[in-house]
Amino acid sequence: MTSSTSTASVPSRAQLVAALSVHGLRLRGGWLPGVEDALPALPAGQTAAVVWMVGVTGSDFWPFFKASSFYQDGQPDPLDRWSQAIGSELANQWGGMALFPFDGPPYHPFQRWATRAEPLQASPLMLRIHPEFGLWHAYRFALALPVALPDDLPAFTHVPAMARSDLCLTCDGQPCLSACPVQAFTSAAYQVDACVATCTHLTGVIACSPAVGRAVPVRLDVITPTSRNMRRFTCGRLRAGINIVTYFAICFIATHAYDT
Repeated sequence: MTSSTSTASVPSRAQLVAALSVHGLRLRGGWLPGVEDALPALPAGQTAAVVWMVGVTGSDFWPFFKASSFYQDGQPDPLDRWSQAIGSELANQWGGMALFPFDGPPYHPFQRWATRAEPLQASPLMLRIHPEFGLWHAYRFALALPVALPDDLPAFTHVPAMARSDLCLTCDGQPCLSACPVQAFTSAAYQVDACVATCTHLTGVIACSPAVGRAVPVRLDVITPTSRNMRRFTCGRLRAGINIVTYFAICFIATHAYDT
């Protein structure tokens, strides 16, 4: 793919990592798009040469988000707006475009994109499981940029998920499937109302969705504090106009399920 953009204005992988780390975000790999991906043209009319996936693992991002004005302003969808501000600023800086999993419909196929960037697997909970972070990870946005630097091309190779042993089938007892007290996770969907109804009747520490995440025996040290976040989730769910996926992502830190 051709572009008139100077490589001097395009970040290297190391520069991307550094730019994201100041927000508590992580570079989650990248992939090289083709015509079949039908990505929108970049602001200057170029075709995207690379798509970098940006997200969170565990709770590293939480102090950065909590310190932001978006967390404090009381407006709907604070996590989404925080992500949009960061992603849009970086995209503008480098002549690219930020793509978000919550923009739509139609929604961008973030789960499919993610499997092209990292060795993820589908789980019985319909969320992508990571070999190191389990279910405690999420994708906040993707950066489509006009140039892929030659030195970064080797970074676009990864072990295909299907070539790895099945993380869920090799898990002893698969405790995540039975951890939810109201069986909000089914083979068809995440039953939001069942989860919220139970959480609003619980007292003390709310441990519904977080119990499912903790049941996944992968890197439990990365899990974010959950009691306060679940209260925010249930309160937000009951307020009109709040994006439920935003609050679910805050408390569960799971991969967005906007795929088609």
